[in-house]
Amino acid sequence: MVRKAKRIPNKKLSFVKSDLIRELSKNYPNFLKKDLIKLFDIAIYEMQEALKRKERVELRDLFTIEPRIQKARISRNPKTNEKVKTPEKNAILFKASKKWLKIINEEK
Repeated sequence: MVRKAKRIPNKKLSFVKSDLIRELSKNYPNFLKKDLIKLFDIAIYEMQEALKRKERVELRDLFTIEPRIQKARISRNPKTNEKVKTPEKNAILFKASKKWLKIINEEK
């Protein structure tokens, strides 16, 4: 499964694409590494395209990603206190599933 990272003080730990591909290739030796990379890239590409089309992406028991429109507003430059018009823009709402939240927040 997933390897446990060693705790290093003041060091941010992360799990990157190459780690995920390595774990998948260990768990599924019948698949070639290049095929796993291609599968992962296709999945990410399809999620991006769905978000561009303003569609919601849902991976059951994992998370949902939903495009939202942030309305235009008047902001403030914190340095000069000057009012600035911020245009309307697209944003992404990420929501973890209850299952993930439970796993993340459980005591060790």
